[in-house]
Amino acid sequence: MCTTFIVGGKCSADGSFIMARSADSSALKAQLFLIHPAKDYAAGEMYRTKDHNGATDFVYPQPAHAMRYTSVPNWQTKLHGAVGFNEVGLAVTGTESIFARDDALAIDPYNKESGITEDDIIDIILPRAKTAKEGVELLGKIIETHGAGEGFGVGFCDDKEIWYLETGTGHQWFAQRIPDDVYFASGNQGRLRFYDPEAQDQLASPTLVEFAEKNGFYDPAKGPFDFAAAYTRNDERDRIYNDPRVWQIQKLFNPSVIQPVDDGREFAVFMKPERKLSVEDAKRVMRDHFDGSEHDPYSNGLNGKEPWRPVSVFRTYEAHVVQVRPWMPHAIGDVIYIAFGMADLSCFMPFYQGLESVPEHYQIGTDQADSASVYWKFRKLQTLVMTNYEVYAPLVKKAFAEQEQALSAKQAKLEEEYMALVKTDKEAATALLQKVNLEMLAETEALCEKLTNQVFTLATETIQKDIFFANRSKKD
Repeated sequence: MCTTFIVGGKCSADGSFIMARSADSSALKAQLFLIHPAKDYAAGEMYRTKDHNGATDFVYPQPAHAMRYTSVPNWQTKLHGAVGFNEVGLAVTGTESIFARDDALAIDPYNKESGITEDDIIDIILPRAKTAKEGVELLGKIIETHGAGEGFGVGFCDDKEIWYLETGTGHQWFAQRIPDDVYFASGNQGRLRFYDPEAQDQLASPTLVEFAEKNGFYDPAKGPFDFAAAYTRNDERDRIYNDPRVWQIQKLFNPSVIQPVDDGREFAVFMKPERKLSVEDAKRVMRDHFDGSEHDPYSNGLNGKEPWRPVSVFRTYEAHVVQVRPWMPHAIGDVIYIAFGMADLSCFMPFYQGLESVPEHYQIGTDQADSASVYWKFRKLQTLVMTNYEVYAPLVKKAFAEQEQALSAKQAKLEEEYMALVKTDKEAATALLQKVNLEMLAETEALCEKLTNQVFTLATETIQKDIFFANRSKKD
């Protein structure tokens, strides 16, 4: 269960393309950061999900040459990559879990035996596709031929455009290029609406409209083809679990627009923000929990029974923001900011596309807490803070906000030096990028450990006051 936020280049503050998503499942699902080197395969070699204990028995031919790419997978399978860049600068974020209508699935069900799922998408698309549109077409063809093993939405971004694909039923799909002057938000729903087969900015399975019309999900006499109405679920579950997140995001960036929170299907698919948006705004979305409102489940005592599901939940195992700056080399212009664990209580750390290696503890972790993995460093702090959110959270959030500002300043300096150096010495520029990027990660980890000790000290002091059992002299 996730939340997706996408910003077109002409409505971002600096011309960046931006994609952000939270990945929500279990707080016990440690996340890794992996760099997959380029690799050649012999004819006939196959990618098999079952080799890694994935969700289905999906099988697909390996490419003759697989490009280098990064991924943020779960610990158990090293699959289920949440986000990544490949060597030519294509970024993919996947997936947003979405739900098809039951009567449509009864006719064309998900292929839960051998269909493609979020376990596989990053590891199939990034080694092969060079552009966002090519990635959409590849994934779409796989859905048509192999079937989707579940419902999902996937974002694709290169240095020219962003595309977003949503599944309908097991073999139907629809994708649209995100207009440059708008943003898009989704919270576990099919959000794409009207499809025109002649449109240059849309792609779909060849029988998308035919299937819906044949089975009574679309009547041409009633108007244009509406993908969401024809294929996706829209019931009381969406009213409290999904609609409020999209409503909240649109309220943040279009405060003058007044709309009922339970009007989800009628929310605009794309909106022009009332001001330019930035990476910081994307981070803000990933951290949102209806802050300060009556629906805030954290600030007024923990309330797990709050009916409105926020973007930032404790079981978020990572959130990320992808930034693509087309005017810069991919190595330095393409960045993934990753917050391990719950974004509200984490720090977004930059991982540049040109980063060549990461420390071993970014590549380990399990469903058991440990003292080594980077995931558990952040998760331990977050778990401790949630024992007294009102007291501890302000301390942690202030420190991480200041750290992100410091990181931004260091990034600006690094990028300026890299751009000057790469013109004459690419090897030295690469070494500089590696050195400074790893320093930024290490500094943020050290801050996390410092904060954990500070909060432990406060918690110790509080407990001692409550159960001191002092003698008369209050000494022993």
